[in-house]
Amino acid sequence: MDTQQHTDSMRPVLEAQDIARVLTRIAHEIVERAKGADDVVLLGIPTRGVYLARRLAAKLEEITGTKIPVGSLDITMYRDDLRMKPARAIGRTEIPGDDIDGRLVVLVDDVLFSGRTIRAALDALGDLGRPRAVQLAVLVDRGHRELPIRADYVGKNLPTSLRETVKVQLQEEDGRDAVLLGQRTAQAAGQ
Repeated sequence: MDTQQHTDSMRPVLEAQDIARVLTRIAHEIVERAKGADDVVLLGIPTRGVYLARRLAAKLEEITGTKIPVGSLDITMYRDDLRMKPARAIGRTEIPGDDIDGRLVVLVDDVLFSGRTIRAALDALGDLGRPRAVQLAVLVDRGHRELPIRADYVGKNLPTSLRETVKVQLQEEDGRDAVLLGQRTAQAAGQ
């Protein structure tokens, strides 16, 4: 089944206007919890987490008038499934400004599932510096944690079964904004 056919059989859970609304809410929550945004750094986890981090940075700047540093955090070499999946190209980690020491780092990802991606991100972050605090913002939390990890900021809690799959589409990568829910295919289950 090709990707287009697969996404056609999925039902939308969030549309473009919903995604914009939840990102605005998350930005307000970050400002409220951080009491401003002066020492906030957003690090997106590739691929879609980077786009979401950039969007959050723009919304934070609208709210606070402060330009928010945004970068990306490649976790490829920190994943615990390296030997179980095909080889991946190592991406770039881009840390904005001088460093992350003493800063509030908000990791940004599209979907929180088992928690393993975030564990890898925390390991990678530890090799880059010592932030004052680390928080997690996700567009979708679908449950099924395998590790004790919880997001600080959640766009949508979406209880799912293990037979379901969540697909985030963003304009920058996919040509449209949507969160889709569907049944896991045999091909997707092997990924």
